[in-house]
Amino acid sequence: MLKQAFKTSLKVDFSLSILREAKNTFSASLQWHSKRLINTSSKSKWDLLSAVCLERHPIITKPMNEIEKNYYELLKRIEYENSMKSGHELRIEKEQHQKSHAIESDTLDIDTASLQTAQEFEDTCQEELKQFKFAPRVTAFDKSNDKTSYMRKLDKTLVLLMEQNINNAATWVLPQGLRKDGETMRQAAERVLQEFCGTEMRVKFYGNAPIGFHKYKYPEQDKESGKCGAKVFYFLARHINGSITNDTKHQWLDKEELKKTMPHSFYQHVSDFLIFE
Repeated sequence: MLKQAFKTSLKVDFSLSILREAKNTFSASLQWHSKRLINTSSKSKWDLLSAVCLERHPIITKPMNEIEKNYYELLKRIEYENSMKSGHELRIEKEQHQKSHAIESDTLDIDTASLQTAQEFEDTCQEELKQFKFAPRVTAFDKSNDKTSYMRKLDKTLVLLMEQNINNAATWVLPQGLRKDGETMRQAAERVLQEFCGTEMRVKFYGNAPIGFHKYKYPEQDKESGKCGAKVFYFLARHINGSITNDTKHQWLDKEELKKTMPHSFYQHVSDFLIFE
Protein backbone atom coordinates (compact mmCIF):
# COMPACT_ATOMS: atom_id res chain seq x y z
CA MET A 1 0.00 0.00 0.00
CA LEU A 2 2.77 2.42 0.91
CA LYS A 3 4.55 1.67 -2.33
CA GLN A 4 1.40 2.35 -4.35
CA ALA A 5 0.75 5.63 -2.50
CA PHE A 6 4.34 6.72 -3.11
CA LYS A 7 3.99 6.10 -6.86
CA THR A 8 0.73 8.07 -6.94
CA SER A 9 2.37 10.97 -5.08
CA LEU A 10 5.23 11.04 -7.56
CA LYS A 11 2.80 11.17 -10.50
CA VAL A 12 0.86 14.05 -8.93
CA ASP A 13 4.04 16.01 -8.21
CA PHE A 14 5.27 15.43 -11.75
CA SER A 15 1.95 16.57 -13.26
CA LEU A 16 1.94 19.71 -11.08
CA SER A 17 5.50 20.44 -12.15
CA ILE A 18 4.55 20.20 -15.83
CA LEU A 19 1.54 22.47 -15.28
CA ARG A 20 3.67 25.07 -13.47
CA GLU A 21 6.26 24.99 -16.24
CA ALA A 22 3.57 25.38 -18.93
CA LYS A 23 2.02 28.26 -17.00
CA ASN A 24 5.35 30.06 -16.70
CA THR A 25 6.10 29.53 -20.39
CA PHE A 26 2.67 30.81 -21.43
CA SER A 27 2.98 33.82 -19.13
CA ALA A 28 6.41 34.71 -20.51
CA SER A 29 5.18 34.29 -24.08
CA LEU A 30 2.15 36.47 -23.38
CA GLN A 31 4.32 39.22 -21.89
CA TRP A 32 6.69 39.12 -24.87
CA HIS A 33 3.86 39.36 -27.42
CA SER A 34 2.21 42.15 -25.42
CA LYS A 35 5.42 44.18 -25.37
CA ARG A 36 5.92 43.56 -29.09
CA LEU A 37 2.36 44.63 -29.83
CA ILE A 38 2.77 47.81 -27.78
CA ASN A 39 6.08 48.64 -29.46
CA THR A 40 4.66 47.91 -32.91
CA SER A 41 1.55 49.99 -32.36
CA SER A 42 3.58 52.89 -31.03
CA LYS A 43 5.97 52.82 -34.00
CA SER A 44 3.54 51.94 -36.82
CA LYS A 45 2.30 55.37 -37.78
CA TRP A 46 1.26 55.82 -41.39
CA ASP A 47 0.64 58.75 -43.70
CA LEU A 48 -2.88 58.73 -45.18
CA LEU A 49 -3.01 59.55 -48.89
CA SER A 50 -5.92 59.98 -51.29
CA ALA A 51 -5.42 59.00 -54.93
CA VAL A 52 -7.65 59.42 -57.97
CA CYS A 53 -8.22 56.89 -60.74
CA LEU A 54 -9.36 59.32 -63.45
CA GLU A 55 -10.77 57.57 -66.52
CA ARG A 56 -11.53 58.97 -69.94
CA HIS A 57 -14.22 56.71 -71.35
CA PRO A 58 -14.29 55.75 -75.06
CA ILE A 59 -15.57 58.53 -77.33
CA ILE A 60 -16.22 56.36 -80.40
CA THR A 61 -17.12 52.70 -80.82
CA LYS A 62 -14.55 50.04 -81.54
CA PRO A 63 -14.25 48.69 -85.10
CA MET A 64 -16.52 45.67 -85.53
CA ASN A 65 -14.94 42.24 -85.78
CA GLU A 66 -16.06 39.62 -88.31
CA ILE A 67 -18.80 38.15 -86.12
CA GLU A 68 -20.19 41.59 -85.26
CA LYS A 69 -20.24 42.60 -88.94
CA ASN A 70 -22.12 39.43 -89.95
CA TYR A 71 -24.61 39.90 -87.12
CA TYR A 72 -25.13 43.54 -88.08
CA GLU A 73 -25.82 42.62 -91.71
CA LEU A 74 -28.27 39.93 -90.57
CA LEU A 75 -30.21 42.36 -88.37
CA LYS A 76 -30.25 44.97 -91.15
CA ARG A 77 -31.67 42.44 -93.61
CA ILE A 78 -34.33 41.25 -91.14
CA GLU A 79 -35.32 44.83 -90.34
CA TYR A 80 -35.60 45.67 -94.05
CA GLU A 81 -37.75 42.62 -94.78
CA ASN A 82 -40.12 43.29 -91.86
CA SER A 83 -40.30 47.07 -92.21
CA MET A 84 -43.24 49.08 -93.55
CA LYS A 85 -42.87 51.64 -96.31
CA SER A 86 -41.55 54.99 -95.14
CA GLY A 87 -43.23 58.32 -95.74
CA HIS A 88 -40.65 59.14 -98.40
CA GLU A 89 -41.35 55.91 -100.31
CA LEU A 90 -45.10 56.54 -100.16
CA ARG A 91 -44.49 60.06 -101.45
CA ILE A 92 -42.50 58.72 -104.44
CA GLU A 93 -45.32 56.31 -105.32
CA LYS A 94 -47.89 59.08 -105.03
CA GLU A 95 -45.90 61.40 -107.30
CA GLN A 96 -45.39 58.65 -109.86
CA HIS A 97 -49.12 58.00 -109.85
CA GLN A 98 -49.86 61.74 -110.25
CA LYS A 99 -47.33 62.03 -113.10
CA SER A 100 -48.82 59.11 -115.01
CA HIS A 101 -52.34 60.45 -114.40
CA ALA A 102 -51.29 63.91 -115.67
CA ILE A 103 -49.84 62.40 -118.88
CA GLU A 104 -53.00 60.43 -119.53
CA SER A 105 -55.29 63.41 -118.92
CA ASP A 106 -52.89 65.90 -120.55
CA THR A 107 -53.34 68.32 -117.63
CA LEU A 108 -50.77 70.15 -115.50
CA ASP A 109 -51.31 71.40 -111.95
CA ILE A 110 -49.06 74.51 -111.62
CA ASP A 111 -49.08 74.40 -107.77
CA THR A 112 -48.02 70.75 -107.76
CA ALA A 113 -45.35 71.27 -110.44
CA SER A 114 -43.73 74.12 -108.49
CA LEU A 115 -43.15 71.92 -105.42
CA GLN A 116 -39.93 69.97 -104.92
CA THR A 117 -40.45 66.38 -105.92
CA ALA A 118 -39.39 63.43 -103.81
CA GLN A 119 -36.72 62.54 -106.36
CA GLU A 120 -35.30 66.08 -106.27
CA PHE A 121 -35.26 65.94 -102.48
CA GLU A 122 -33.43 62.61 -102.64
CA ASP A 123 -30.86 63.99 -105.10
CA THR A 124 -30.26 67.01 -102.84
CA CYS A 125 -29.68 64.74 -99.84
CA GLN A 126 -27.23 62.58 -101.79
CA GLU A 127 -25.29 65.67 -102.85
CA GLU A 128 -25.13 66.90 -99.25
CA LEU A 129 -23.94 63.47 -98.08
CA LYS A 130 -21.09 63.53 -100.61
CA GLN A 131 -19.88 66.86 -99.22
CA PHE A 132 -19.98 65.64 -95.61
CA LYS A 133 -16.56 64.69 -94.22
CA PHE A 134 -16.41 62.11 -91.44
CA ALA A 135 -14.01 62.85 -88.60
CA PRO A 136 -10.98 60.52 -88.65
CA ARG A 137 -10.82 57.71 -86.10
CA VAL A 138 -7.07 58.28 -85.78
CA THR A 139 -6.25 61.74 -84.43
CA ALA A 140 -3.12 63.86 -84.81
CA PHE A 141 -2.16 62.90 -81.25
CA ASP A 142 -2.23 59.22 -82.26
CA LYS A 143 0.03 59.88 -85.22
CA SER A 144 2.56 61.82 -83.12
CA ASN A 145 2.17 59.40 -80.17
CA ASP A 146 1.48 62.36 -77.87
CA LYS A 147 0.42 60.68 -74.63
CA THR A 148 -0.20 63.98 -72.83
CA SER A 149 -3.52 64.48 -74.65
CA TYR A 150 -6.75 62.69 -73.78
CA MET A 151 -7.81 63.00 -77.45
CA ARG A 152 -5.99 59.82 -78.45
CA LYS A 153 -7.12 56.21 -78.79
CA LEU A 154 -10.72 57.41 -78.94
CA ASP A 155 -12.15 53.88 -78.89
CA LYS A 156 -10.40 52.88 -75.64
CA THR A 157 -10.56 53.75 -71.95
CA LEU A 158 -7.60 55.89 -70.86
CA VAL A 159 -6.33 56.45 -67.31
CA LEU A 160 -4.39 59.50 -66.10
CA LEU A 161 -0.92 58.94 -64.65
CA MET A 162 1.29 61.56 -62.99
CA GLU A 163 5.03 61.50 -62.35
CA GLN A 164 5.53 61.86 -58.59
CA ASN A 165 8.34 61.41 -56.10
CA ILE A 166 7.78 58.04 -54.42
CA ASN A 167 10.52 56.86 -52.04
CA ASN A 168 12.98 59.39 -53.53
CA ALA A 169 12.40 58.18 -57.09
CA ALA A 170 10.40 59.64 -59.98
CA THR A 171 7.50 57.21 -60.39
CA TRP A 172 4.47 57.11 -62.68
CA VAL A 173 1.42 56.61 -60.45
CA LEU A 174 -2.20 57.70 -60.17
CA PRO A 175 -2.42 61.29 -58.82
CA GLN A 176 -2.06 61.06 -55.04
CA GLY A 177 -1.40 63.35 -52.10
CA LEU A 178 -1.51 63.64 -48.31
CA ARG A 179 -4.80 64.19 -46.53
CA LYS A 180 -4.93 67.43 -44.55
CA ASP A 181 -6.43 67.77 -41.07
CA GLY A 182 -10.19 68.23 -41.19
CA GLU A 183 -10.57 66.75 -44.67
CA THR A 184 -12.45 63.62 -45.58
CA MET A 185 -10.61 61.22 -47.87
CA ARG A 186 -12.96 62.18 -50.73
CA GLN A 187 -12.30 65.90 -50.18
CA ALA A 188 -8.57 65.22 -50.16
CA ALA A 189 -8.89 63.34 -53.47
CA GLU A 190 -10.72 66.27 -55.09
CA ARG A 191 -8.14 68.77 -53.83
CA VAL A 192 -5.18 66.64 -54.94
CA LEU A 193 -6.59 66.27 -58.46
CA GLN A 194 -7.20 70.01 -58.76
CA GLU A 195 -3.68 70.81 -57.53
CA PHE A 196 -2.20 68.56 -60.21
CA CYS A 197 -4.55 69.34 -63.10
CA GLY A 198 -5.75 72.91 -62.57
CA THR A 199 -9.27 74.31 -62.60
CA GLU A 200 -10.12 73.97 -66.31
CA MET A 201 -10.82 70.24 -66.23
CA ARG A 202 -14.29 68.96 -65.29
CA VAL A 203 -14.55 65.53 -63.67
CA LYS A 204 -17.22 63.48 -61.90
CA PHE A 205 -16.39 61.47 -58.77
CA TYR A 206 -18.26 58.24 -58.11
CA GLY A 207 -19.28 58.00 -54.45
CA ASN A 208 -17.56 58.83 -51.18
CA ALA A 209 -16.03 55.41 -50.54
CA PRO A 210 -12.65 54.38 -51.97
CA ILE A 211 -12.58 51.61 -54.55
CA GLY A 212 -9.08 50.37 -53.74
CA PHE A 213 -6.28 50.40 -51.21
CA HIS A 214 -2.49 50.15 -51.32
CA LYS A 215 0.28 50.66 -48.79
CA TYR A 216 4.05 50.88 -49.04
CA LYS A 217 6.92 51.38 -46.61
CA TYR A 218 9.24 54.38 -46.62
CA PRO A 219 13.03 53.95 -46.86
CA GLU A 220 14.83 53.88 -43.49
CA GLN A 221 16.23 57.39 -43.95
CA ASP A 222 12.70 58.76 -44.44
CA LYS A 223 11.32 57.23 -41.24
CA GLU A 224 12.79 60.00 -39.07
CA SER A 225 9.45 61.82 -39.36
CA GLY A 226 7.90 59.05 -37.27
CA LYS A 227 5.91 57.57 -40.17
CA CYS A 228 6.81 54.11 -41.39
CA GLY A 229 4.96 54.33 -44.70
CA ALA A 230 1.92 55.47 -46.64
CA LYS A 231 -1.59 54.07 -46.92
CA VAL A 232 -3.18 55.08 -50.22
CA PHE A 233 -6.96 55.10 -50.76
CA TYR A 234 -8.10 55.21 -54.40
CA PHE A 235 -11.21 57.05 -55.59
CA LEU A 236 -12.81 56.60 -59.02
CA ALA A 237 -13.63 59.60 -61.23
CA ARG A 238 -14.63 60.17 -64.86
CA HIS A 239 -13.20 62.85 -67.14
CA ILE A 240 -15.95 64.99 -68.67
CA ASN A 241 -14.05 67.69 -70.58
CA GLY A 242 -11.17 70.13 -70.33
CA SER A 243 -7.40 69.75 -70.38
CA ILE A 244 -4.67 69.85 -67.75
CA THR A 245 -3.42 73.42 -67.40
CA ASN A 246 -0.81 72.98 -64.66
CA ASP A 247 2.80 72.28 -65.57
CA THR A 248 2.89 68.64 -64.49
CA LYS A 249 4.28 65.54 -66.17
CA HIS A 250 1.31 63.39 -67.07
CA GLN A 251 0.17 60.71 -69.49
CA TRP A 252 -3.18 59.31 -70.64
CA LEU A 253 -2.62 55.56 -71.06
CA ASP A 254 -4.63 52.51 -72.02
CA LYS A 255 -4.44 49.15 -70.27
CA GLU A 256 -1.33 47.83 -72.02
CA GLU A 257 0.58 51.11 -71.67
CA LEU A 258 -0.46 51.38 -68.02
CA LYS A 259 0.96 47.94 -67.25
CA LYS A 260 4.30 48.83 -68.86
CA THR A 261 4.62 52.26 -67.23
CA MET A 262 3.48 51.77 -63.62
CA PRO A 263 5.71 49.98 -61.10
CA HIS A 264 4.64 46.36 -60.75
CA SER A 265 3.78 46.67 -57.05
CA PHE A 266 1.46 49.61 -57.77
CA TYR A 267 -0.11 48.05 -60.86
CA GLN A 268 -0.96 44.86 -58.95
CA HIS A 269 -3.23 46.80 -56.60
CA VAL A 270 -4.64 49.14 -59.24
CA SER A 271 -5.52 46.31 -61.64
CA ASP A 272 -7.85 44.83 -58.99
CA PHE A 273 -10.40 47.61 -59.50
CA LEU A 274 -9.70 48.82 -63.05
CA ILE A 275 -12.32 47.62 -65.55
CA PHE A 276 -11.36 48.04 -69.20
CA GLU A 277 -13.59 47.37 -72.18
